[in-house]
Amino acid sequence: MSTAEFYPDADGLASETLTDGHAHVSFSEIFADALRGIPCSVRGVYAEEELLPVHSWLRPADRADRAVLSHCEGATMDVGCGPGRMSAHLRERGHAVLAVDIVSEAVEQARRRGVPALRRNVFDPMPGEGHWDTVLLADGNIGIGGEPHALLRRCAELLGPGGRLVVDLEAPGTGLKTHEARLVSEGRRTSIFPWAQVGADAVEPLARKAGLQVSRLREHHGRWFAVLTP
Repeated sequence: MSTAEFYPDADGLASETLTDGHAHVSFSEIFADALRGIPCSVRGVYAEEELLPVHSWLRPADRADRAVLSHCEGATMDVGCGPGRMSAHLRERGHAVLAVDIVSEAVEQARRRGVPALRRNVFDPMPGEGHWDTVLLADGNIGIGGEPHALLRRCAELLGPGGRLVVDLEAPGTGLKTHEARLVSEGRRTSIFPWAQVGADAVEPLARKAGLQVSRLREHHGRWFAVLTP
């Protein structure tokens, strides 16, 4: 699979004015502007349009982040790293880390935090395939592409013997929800892209489908996460 299958206009440069008055721009353009401080919301995932929580991605890792990251072991690939706060904390703890994102601005911000970062889609060839100790899917990134079992299977391919996936989850009762989402910002919007939400109650069957098992399922001050192993 390629980036285009998940974000059809991720690299598009041209803008087009739509009939509703919005300019159609690429996913990367709007997400990059969000990381630079321009308000941006996501439409189609929640009952109401919601602002992206960019402020929480730009700050250092907090206590809840650190609770999740304490389950990362060894060399870690941070998939969908955003501006790199999780990778930066792991690096401070002495981990070898590679942060990965499809948005250039995210990769550049991660690098400014001192994190090795790569602009690439997780479904494209990756450095060190089959040798990573941990693959991290934080901040709901298990939803990338709208097919979490396929994403988990791909991430499992990146692991070495004894490796693990550490994944953020929604609260129990969410189940598995798939969405047609788009980003919206200041009279601009992206094309629809697929996204998914995975609740703590739905991770076990998804893991099994991907050839994984749930070795830990925990909650920390309202934040749910799991450790999955082959």
